[in-house]
Amino acid sequence: MQGLAESGLTDVVICPGSRSTPLTLVFDAHPAVQTHLCLDERSGAFFALGMAQATNRPVAMVCTSGTAAANFYPAIIEANMSQVPLLVLTADRPPELRHSGANQTIDQVKMFGDHVLWAVDMPLPDEAMPEDAWRNVATTAGRAYTKANGLRKGVVHCNFPFRKPLEDEFSNGQWAIDNGQLAIQNAPVLGLNAAQEHQLADWFAKYERGIIVCGPNCPEGDFAQAVETFSLQSGYPIFADPLSGVRFGIDNPELIVGGYETWLAGGRTAEWEAPEIVIRFGAVPTSKWLNDYLSKIGPAVRLHVRESGMWADDSHLTSDFWQVNEAVFCQTAGGIAVNFWHERMKLPSSGGRWWKSVLAWERDSWTKLEAEMGSADFDGAYLSDLVSALPDCNLMIGNSLPVRHLDSFGKPSSQNIRVFGNRGASGIDGVVSTACGIAAAEPDKPAILVIGDVSLYHDMNGLLAARELPNLTIVLFNNNSGSIFRRLPISKYGEPFDKHFLTAHDLDFSHTAELYSLAHGRFTGRSAFRDGLAQAIESKQPHLLEIMTDGAADEEARKRLIQAVLAS
Repeated sequence: MQGLAESGLTDVVICPGSRSTPLTLVFDAHPAVQTHLCLDERSGAFFALGMAQATNRPVAMVCTSGTAAANFYPAIIEANMSQVPLLVLTADRPPELRHSGANQTIDQVKMFGDHVLWAVDMPLPDEAMPEDAWRNVATTAGRAYTKANGLRKGVVHCNFPFRKPLEDEFSNGQWAIDNGQLAIQNAPVLGLNAAQEHQLADWFAKYERGIIVCGPNCPEGDFAQAVETFSLQSGYPIFADPLSGVRFGIDNPELIVGGYETWLAGGRTAEWEAPEIVIRFGAVPTSKWLNDYLSKIGPAVRLHVRESGMWADDSHLTSDFWQVNEAVFCQTAGGIAVNFWHERMKLPSSGGRWWKSVLAWERDSWTKLEAEMGSADFDGAYLSDLVSALPDCNLMIGNSLPVRHLDSFGKPSSQNIRVFGNRGASGIDGVVSTACGIAAAEPDKPAILVIGDVSLYHDMNGLLAARELPNLTIVLFNNNSGSIFRRLPISKYGEPFDKHFLTAHDLDFSHTAELYSLAHGRFTGRSAFRDGLAQAIESKQPHLLEIMTDGAADEEARKRLIQAVLAS
């Protein structure tokens, strides 16, 4: 495994088992690799996913043979869809036991199908293996790490067959073989060509009215600063998803449009003219109503820029797709656009009226929303309080209602809040474990998880890791139901809806907190919650803060609030 360490691997999640003994021992003995123990494979895989999200580099995970490997699958699917780099190292039975009826033996070769970028069945270790076969093991390690960490990040699966005695595979020292002279370098950053630069100049000359849409999973690093500067140079406001990395923590939050889920609710359109050009980054936005709006308008250009080359347009309306580094695009495009923007600002009839009208609409909407929110008492109001009170932190937002409330009520700000979510496949499994991985990756930084009760139930196993993470605070919205379904037409179906969709569980999560040694607080008022949140973050011990709400009342309160904003 020296090849993985030399490539940059620093963390591996170990799920205990017998057949994986050689892998476990070699990682445990390596001074440059930190091991993290997770008893449950599904939880361990999401823990690794969270660490990889937080560090933006590959994390490895190890398990024994059989269904242990199958329990990695949900996290692998999420990592593939979200382009998160993972190295999946599964132990397997030797070839003579495959398809023989041997215990704990399944077909593991390419078992994850198209959800991995590369799958390789490793050679069976044997002292009689020629030297080039051992070098193949080392070079495969480097290739696997680089593949997972490429322009299109994702998952690589290496399947390792072992014969008994398993401890001998570690003690013979062969697994420590180094990488020799192997040097693998990722592809260079992709920039614009001359034809693309000319095309941008033509578009910027023609189109004053443009918007920039930053969806989930926009690049990290210098992208946020680059797109902010591009917005200033082009006069195109930024519509920022809460998972884009652009809504929070930028220098000029007044440039960011984040209230669209409120003022576009119900399929409404804004009073300003429709944009002539839409430039998109990242994945499909979370917002139902923003996506609806983007589908209705008819801009001359719909440009999607994504260096990974991964398609993300479920409406199939993209007119131009450029596989270009996003930050480089913004830097180049901004330099081209700035001259046209300055000329427009000099014209009395123009003067950036598009820019001004969109941002004025945004400011007015937040003013009205915050006025109505002051006396509101529902789960979305609690989330608004949470976001405004957070220090610099990592925020993991659960699927279903939490991420939608963050989209609606998370006002753009300069607060350094780094938001994470499992929106690739948008499952509710593994959310707790992902948050634990994020917290473990940056132990000196507060980590906040906002999650619903059904999602917490799905991943209570993940709380075993939470008790070892003093920087983790879990905020639980407990309405004793799957209230996301209240927004769907099925909610009108009375008894079948209550029986099969609301999924009432009647669980007392104070017992859960006690079982996993978490400090517990229960709240029914916003003021008490704000105080409890501040104390939990300051305490440096893991907390489970439970907000008790009523799902039906919450949904009615949300509807009334939006109607009041739109009517004012």
